[in-house]
Amino acid sequence: MRYSTSHKLETREKLLQSSSLSAKKAGFSTVGVDGLMKAIGLSGAAFYSHFSSKDDLFAAIVERELSQSLERLGGQGTQDRDRLERCLKKYLSMAHVESPELGCALPALGAEIARSDEVVREQAELWICRLQESWAQILQSDSLAWAILSQCVGALVVARMLATPKIQRQVLQASHEEIGRQLAIRRVP
Repeated sequence: MRYSTSHKLETREKLLQSSSLSAKKAGFSTVGVDGLMKAIGLSGAAFYSHFSSKDDLFAAIVERELSQSLERLGGQGTQDRDRLERCLKKYLSMAHVESPELGCALPALGAEIARSDEVVREQAELWICRLQESWAQILQSDSLAWAILSQCVGALVVARMLATPKIQRQVLQASHEEIGRQLAIRRVP
């Protein structure tokens, strides 16, 4: 039976969404094609009508997740500074530590992106640079935007590596305070 184009697109979107959640929670390399397809109620053979390879799916996940991060965290200019500060507070939260599948892909998938082929790394670079450029426009500083982006991702990675919630909170709080100091120093009147 042939499926409609809309059915194929809906299935592809379900696969992307399910695979994104799974990858951010448990890592992308831990689940095979059969497992990814089973999660949406299909056989592994159906995978190849949507993606040419598992690496192709990972590239699509990276693009999807990082474009969504840009939508959530990006801004349009200096007037978005307060919004950015609110986003950073949510980013550096225990909810984000405890639910990686619902948050930013960079802390969850960064190591896998770094080990991926050049196409995936270039895709990630494109979206990360767009986010950095958005923040640089808001903050009026390229270097501060890179520093805050790196601080946020690193703080999440470190907090998730720790077993004790109290220490996780200390990492997040220290990062939030340091970012706050940098933002206060660079606040444009």
